[in-house]
Amino acid sequence: MIRVFLPSQLDDYTDRVRELEMELSAEEGKLLVLADVIAELERRYKGVAFRIVDEHGNIRRHIAMFVGDTMVRTLDAPLTGNSRVQIVGALSGG
Repeated sequence: MIRVFLPSQLDDYTDRVRELEMELSAEEGKLLVLADVIAELERRYKGVAFRIVDEHGNIRRHIAMFVGDTMVRTLDAPLTGNSRVQIVGALSGG
């Protein structure tokens, strides 16, 4: 079971869901990776992936992604069946 924690910046796309669980499995012969979580988020909440990933398939600069306690900058980051994924949006002000 993968637990995903979402920032408030995505509330409009996720119906204010901030935490969810996913049962994901990798295709035969492949690892489960962060891109699989993003794909499942997009399946559940249309339009949310573009707020996390840019048109080149990279994590947006204002988004921090964590797998467990480790910050990752690539969607190829491997996951296990019991990973914790946290998406954090940067705050800005002036």
